[in-house]
Amino acid sequence: MLSDFLTVGQQVVILFILIGAGFASKKAKLISDNAVKGMTNLVLYLATPCIIISSFQNCKFNSEMLINLLIMTVAVVCIHIGSIVIANLVFRDKDMSRRAVFRVATIYSNCGFMSLPLQQAILGSDGVFYGAIYVGIFNLVVWTHGLVTMSGDKKDLSVKKLIANPGLIGVVIAILLWVLNITLPEIIEAPMEYLAALNTPVPMIIIGCQLAGVNFAKAFGDKRSYLSIGLRLLVIPALSLFLMYLCGMRGSMLVASVIATSAPSAATTTMFATKFDRDVTLSVSLVSTTTLFSIITMPLMVALSQNFA
Repeated sequence: MLSDFLTVGQQVVILFILIGAGFASKKAKLISDNAVKGMTNLVLYLATPCIIISSFQNCKFNSEMLINLLIMTVAVVCIHIGSIVIANLVFRDKDMSRRAVFRVATIYSNCGFMSLPLQQAILGSDGVFYGAIYVGIFNLVVWTHGLVTMSGDKKDLSVKKLIANPGLIGVVIAILLWVLNITLPEIIEAPMEYLAALNTPVPMIIIGCQLAGVNFAKAFGDKRSYLSIGLRLLVIPALSLFLMYLCGMRGSMLVASVIATSAPSAATTTMFATKFDRDVTLSVSLVSTTTLFSIITMPLMVALSQNFA
């Protein structure tokens, strides 16, 4: 258990060193706000789809992997349904703005930016394979339930935005190539792998830049935020691990699921809060504080999952 914790902890520390580089660069004004937006688009529209497609290319299609894909899909759907139920029961604030932010920050993890690099480092291509499935389901749920929760209006649902989501597009293309047993030629696969390699350093630098603008005194001053942080980083991952273990999930699938589930609050929380004029300050505080605390909680939860795997 201790060795697993140290192994995972080392990987998380490596990621936080990259976050520190982004934090220092933003404080030193080496990176502008426009540059951060540009890097975010680079990761969302190029790096993330490339790493998803690349991971599926590295896995041979067979009946066992197809069954694993279906099991993983059902597990991730159940994790999100359970998280929605917990958040709705716990957060009933009269202030709709705060209630929406608390719920979205609690339900949705940063399963792309924080999880995929860690899944790749610890589990290799198998980890990214299962992580990609998690990202695909996440995108479906966050752009439907998450969007409506934050906006408060079902009219804001957009099929066009859902279909055009880069993470979902990457998963669909990857699964089609995988099921049809199509291997990409070297001239396409090589540049794709180079772009996929950006998925580790660039998202961490982006998170560091976001942390550089946070008022930490205010972030740590909201006592109710700690309830959301505890649910996001400890309670939901622990319950998910326990239930998945009872259902017979083991190995890389179990560990990859816990890595994604134990990640800090999704950056989408702030994006939606900004778009729909909710409590943006609270959203930034929750995303930043969960990211900081995850340096301790993620190794703990992932090491625990490795012990059960």
